[in-house]
Amino acid sequence: MAMWVARRALSSVIQTGRCAGRSGLFRRPRRSFPELELRYLQCTCCWRSRVPVAGFETLNTALFPSSSPAFSPCSDDGTSLDAYYTLEQRAAILQLLNHATEKELAGVKLLRGRKSVNIVDYRSKNGPFETLESVVKVPRLKHKSAVIVFNAILNPPKKRKRVKIQFAKFIRPVIDRSWLEEATSIVSIVCGTNSIAWAHVSREMTVLDWQELQCPHFLKGKYQASGYLSDITSVLSVMPSADFYIVEKTTLSFQNTSLFPVFAHLRTVEAMLFALLEPRYPQPDCNTPPRVLNMMRLAVGRHFGLIVGESRTSGAETVRQMMTESVTQNLPRLKFPQGLLVKYRSAFQMGKGKGGEELCDALLQGVAFYELLCDTSS
Repeated sequence: MAMWVARRALSSVIQTGRCAGRSGLFRRPRRSFPELELRYLQCTCCWRSRVPVAGFETLNTALFPSSSPAFSPCSDDGTSLDAYYTLEQRAAILQLLNHATEKELAGVKLLRGRKSVNIVDYRSKNGPFETLESVVKVPRLKHKSAVIVFNAILNPPKKRKRVKIQFAKFIRPVIDRSWLEEATSIVSIVCGTNSIAWAHVSREMTVLDWQELQCPHFLKGKYQASGYLSDITSVLSVMPSADFYIVEKTTLSFQNTSLFPVFAHLRTVEAMLFALLEPRYPQPDCNTPPRVLNMMRLAVGRHFGLIVGESRTSGAETVRQMMTESVTQNLPRLKFPQGLLVKYRSAFQMGKGKGGEELCDALLQGVAFYELLCDTSS
């Protein structure tokens, strides 16, 4: 009963305070705060928008110091962009914009694609930029974009260090490196589910031969050792001779039981290649190196930046780029004979059907072998 009376009394006080012309307990007295003049702050994300705020004179200065390039200088009072940067900052920005190539400009935030081309075209037609304000005359590079570009030039993002691949960690068995450095040519071999591909690459980074042969007995019905032996022997009969044969070593997840047949297939072909390519009667000299080596597939993928998560993606685009550079550059990464370029010029295009991945992998493995071998820091 006492609680009900207390609630009724409190409710009565509140209702009384809400009535006009009466002073109540919860009624705010009139003119309790001084009237504030409405002022504006300039938005940091656009050139014209303004945000209304109360007339605190120090707020604008505290939030937007003119010497700091971390904020976009938005103003509609005609102030030049040069006023928001120091003399040294302006010199650094103009130095890059006036002398960088299209490729170097593309490394700056917002300057990829057409914007870098427009900057170079503007320089060639109108001369170098003399002020930061003149940069906004470049097509597709207005005030907001220009400020982001200026700040990116003054504060470039830190580049991630590339993890070096130690040579001894991806070649098995481990042998003396001097033996590998004396090799004049290698044959890089990659096994697929129904074919074997190889690339014969010389020490001078020239492709001497590049083929893929179908193996009709691979993964067809019940496993037949004689069928596997027949297919692999046919491939080796046309494979060129080399100082070393590099066989790709794949890694499959044991968690996926459906891949067990593929895993057994790859290991069977790998074992047969080692047995058939190695001399049947080894030399008595213990200093003679083995001719057949394994190279880790993931190491090759990391070398070319083809790893996504824990898996390796297709290397077709990388191979197409190497083939193009062989024709367009004086010192290409890899040299192709004219006959191989004609033969495979459209073999790795999208939509051409299945196939070609083993060819790409065999070539990339050979290139990675030489490049990592020549890297004296590895």
